[in-house]
Amino acid sequence: MSTKIVAVVTTQKEAVAGGAPIFVVQSPKELQETAFTLEKILDAMVHELNANTLIVVRHS
Repeated sequence: MSTKIVAVVTTQKEAVAGGAPIFVVQSPKELQETAFTLEKILDAMVHELNANTLIVVRHS
């Protein structure tokens, strides 16, 4: 089984870098809404790294 990070959603831009698309949001509410919308669109799963950062991962 392979796993790929397809997006990162964060409220702390300075804490994130890498090759996946990074979505910077302003509030915890927007963090949740954006991540779960991407989860549906990308047919993926959301995992919490910490209170400020969620990753959207596709497991195949």
